[in-house]
Amino acid sequence: MAKVTLRPSKAPNLPLAPAVYDTRQQEQLTNALRLYFAQIDNDWQAILGEDGSQYLQTPHIAASANADQIASGNDVPTLVAFDAVESISGFTLDPGGYAVAGHDGVYKIDYSLQLANTDNASHDVFVWLQTNGILVPKSSSRFTIPARKSAGVFGFIVAYSSIEFEISKDDEIRLWWATETAYNPVGPVNGVYMENIAAQTSPYARPSNPSAVGSINFVSRLPA
Repeated sequence: MAKVTLRPSKAPNLPLAPAVYDTRQQEQLTNALRLYFAQIDNDWQAILGEDGSQYLQTPHIAASANADQIASGNDVPTLVAFDAVESISGFTLDPGGYAVAGHDGVYKIDYSLQLANTDNASHDVFVWLQTNGILVPKSSSRFTIPARKSAGVFGFIVAYSSIEFEISKDDEIRLWWATETAYNPVGPVNGVYMENIAAQTSPYARPSNPSAVGSINFVSRLPA
């Protein structure tokens, strides 16, 4: 398939009509319209053809958190704070670690949390979404993190969930989590936390494991 480059069409400057019929003016008018419609045809044929969505850009954000994250206390809601952007359009990542929408729409939100448990007993974690401080209905997920195998081998799970809901322009989208037994490295107190693992070169090369990754992708305009 030949490569197609799409450029936004622009209405042509049509020649002014003379006082009397002029074949050259008519040819100039016809040629300007022909070129304009050819641009429109080229764009629509590409967009509506196979893999046409490759030419479209929709609002989205993909972000990660690249440090351990500790709950504020037992059964205390704690913000999942993102600190790095991998891809973004139509959103901003607030310095506080949450996303701010630039456009209305229905969006699909996915997240993945690297949860670790240093305790001898399993513990539950609840994760949910808020927009502008208001709970998003049916957005909560429950995850059970297994007990550690030994003092140096913790229990781990990857907590993943996905949800679609309506977002309005300037909405602040925050992801929250809480556990009944929070890890405290200062205490120290055993419990649950989100673990970030740096990239490794030995015994084999592998990329880093962010403590959290998340994305928000545009699905549709808001219902009329």
